Amino acid sequence: MGTEVASDDRRRNGHASQELTGEEAPDILRDPMSLFRLQGKSAVITGATGAFGSGLAKALGALGVNLTLAAGSEDELKAIASAIAAQGAEVHTSARRPDTLDSANSIVDAAVQAYGTVDLLVVASGHNDPAFIQDMSVEQWEGVMDANVKGAWLMAKAFGTHAISRGQKGKVLLMSSVRGRHGNYSGYTSYCTSKGAIDALTRSLATEWGNYGINVNAIAPTVFRSKLTEWMFGDNELGRATRERSLSRIPLQRLGEVRDLIGMAIYLLSPASDFCTGQVMYIDGGYTAG
Repeated sequence: MGTEVASDDRRRNGHASQELTGEEAPDILRDPMSLFRLQGKSAVITGATGAFGSGLAKALGALGVNLTLAAGSEDELKAIASAIAAQGAEVHTSARRPDTLDSANSIVDAAVQAYGTVDLLVVASGHNDPAFIQDMSVEQWEGVMDANVKGAWLMAKAFGTHAISRGQKGKVLLMSSVRGRHGNYSGYTSYCTSKGAIDALTRSLATEWGNYGINVNAIAPTVFRSKLTEWMFGDNELGRATRERSLSRIPLQRLGEVRDLIGMAIYLLSPASDFCTGQVMYIDGGYTAG
């Protein structure tokens, strides 16, 4: 019996060893950074003039990704694209917001015309217009929901239609927030609701597109410096209270910076995350841990 058990153990261990040293494993173990190679990929980034969109565009450009940047402000978009191109990256632009299906399709088409295909989609566009619900207009609510939810859905539809029709795999990265999980007393009924919808969209698309080899994930930061959070850094009472409340909940005792999001974004867009989909990744200094 002891000999048989030992023999079974050897067979099991041998099988495990074989699995761990399959065709790809030796190359990965010798060069683990190959998991993060993105050179030559074609990426669309919406909201490319925002803090996260522009920061990620610069990082991906440095990694050799062919970029198609989209945003509503043509002047800002050209300035950012020129700066990235000056560093040797290939950059095309589409001065559009994804507020209609035609616009979303046009953004994807611009990348296809420039590079032949689109491998990666980053929806970094978004909007916030905080107000307490009794003071918030229907137009304010709709503006936040359209920018954050409808825009992401339209870009996903445009990208997915392109990829699936060509039998092409791909990666989609959406922008969520800790506010998709936690409420906020500072007039966030539209923003929190929109980010909760992004979390649900992430999971739904991941299950819908898994059999096509399309990964869908989201990054969910806490407060980080951007155009959307400028109001929190002023002397107004609501901004100051929101800032202080946020800091009191963050174990690492600081607000986020764009650089804190870049590493996770690269992971979720690279081959390193091929078995990761439907996930909302919190980059929050520990906010959601407590």
